Amino acid sequence: MHRCVAQAASLLLGLGLSAAALAQSLQRPFPATALRGELTFAAPPDVLLNGRPARLAPGSRIRGADNFVQTPASLTGLKAVVHYTVEPATGLLQDVWILHPEERARRPWPTTPDEAARWSFDPAAQAWSRP
Repeated sequence: MHRCVAQAASLLLGLGLSAAALAQSLQRPFPATALRGELTFAAPPDVLLNGRPARLAPGSRIRGADNFVQTPASLTGLKAVVHYTVEPATGLLQDVWILHPEERARRPWPTTPDEAARWSFDPAAQAWSRP
């Protein structure tokens, strides 16, 4: 499947579409455990999540708005709206997706585990609904 996506990306880029336009045209599937927050990248593995100190887990994955994997060091100083998951055992950030404008506009999206527990998630539509 990844090869098909890469081939489609190459074809669309060859037709003159930018990587940003391509990223916005692809809907990324976020898990129901993903919360929304504001992340400021400090000296890896340290970050600020919603203004509070947090840490990236060893082996954490950060995907940029273009869906390409980013290294934490390349993002130092960046402040971004993200979706993220947390390792249950450690509380460290495991997966981070930097959102592009279309994804940021998708509302509502839970910002706390309590909201995620009370709301309903439709994985096919990538949409949350409040009770």
